[in-house]
Amino acid sequence: MKKYLLVINAGSSSIKFAIYQKNTLSVQLVEDASGQIEGIGSQPHFTVKTPSDQVLADRTLSVDEVRSHSGAISIILAWLRDYLADGELLAAGHRVVHGGRRYSAPVLIDAKVLAELETLIPLAPLHQPHNLATIRALLESIPSLPQTACFDTAFHQTQPAVAQSFAIPRRFADEGVRHYGFHGLSYEYIASVLPALEPTLADARIIVAHLGNGASLCALQKGESIATTMGFTPLDGLVMGTRCGSIDPGVLLYLMDRHNMDALALEELLYHHSGLLGVSGISNDMRELLASSDPGAQEAIELFVYRAGREIGSLAAALGGLDALVFTGGIGEHSAAIRAKICLQAAWLGLDLDESANKAAAGRISKLDSGLSAWIVPTDENLMIARHTQRLVCHSEAINR
Repeated sequence: MKKYLLVINAGSSSIKFAIYQKNTLSVQLVEDASGQIEGIGSQPHFTVKTPSDQVLADRTLSVDEVRSHSGAISIILAWLRDYLADGELLAAGHRVVHGGRRYSAPVLIDAKVLAELETLIPLAPLHQPHNLATIRALLESIPSLPQTACFDTAFHQTQPAVAQSFAIPRRFADEGVRHYGFHGLSYEYIASVLPALEPTLADARIIVAHLGNGASLCALQKGESIATTMGFTPLDGLVMGTRCGSIDPGVLLYLMDRHNMDALALEELLYHHSGLLGVSGISNDMRELLASSDPGAQEAIELFVYRAGREIGSLAAALGGLDALVFTGGIGEHSAAIRAKICLQAAWLGLDLDESANKAAAGRISKLDSGLSAWIVPTDENLMIARHTQRLVCHSEAINR
């Protein structure tokens, strides 16, 4: 009988999922299919494809079928029952944005863990509720199915205390106000595969640029997070698709005083109407901005690149030098133009870009004699979650034998 793991990544209006087949003769996992339900509560649409892009499902759903994440989980499970046929679903792994100070590694979910994760909702109000809603929905549908929580914050727990602190009264730090960092599952995956690309990268000082609609940088030393650009929330750091990145707190005070904006209005502005979209006035999609001759589009691109270059310098200082720069994420993996612009910003660190390799999206995109190497490494957060889930479930089974 074939055995499978389910990976779930829930957003505010969508659920993305992937199915991995477990090789019974080894620990290897192979992606079998992936899909999503988008437009939850408005115009829900369900799609599933194989890794070779064969379409397994593609249909529009009624709002009555998918009014909530619970309804979306029901649709996904109904499809899974037919698709897996005689196969066995072993467990489900969830991407959970926030693990707070307590969780420095993925965990099996039980009632106590779920209750503790509920208390972290104030730290990630736009993400955590949806992550937990899918866990609860799956618990109701298949209560016996083991579930794991894999945290975007956990990988950054290795950072020194000074890198996690804000210069505000200690009582706020005691209640959890600190730099957490995000995109941890992506960075963990990259750290796990770098030594296979080049053995010297295992102990190197590396900056990974996870560039997409959400964007951040992470400084790695010996495969561990030393510093990162995102902080208390995923708003901090680089310019993003619709998020502002780093901003003077005085700007927020000004907006509150001058424009009578409350917390909800600021949240809407900073998360959904800022970043590339806000600066360009056109789009949050880097591809559209690069194709546009509008001055606003060019300004947005320049700001994106400038902030990335400046933060690379900051993280290089935190590392005490730099050996490699790694690009990943939607923009990082697919935009040769943005990679070239950012590499030019890092030329002072000794980076000499191989333009032909960059255009061809080769693994190594720096010249062989470059003082600082540069790479493109596709990330795979889903596989990271599947690996953690397999490890936790197998360990639990071994204990219970």
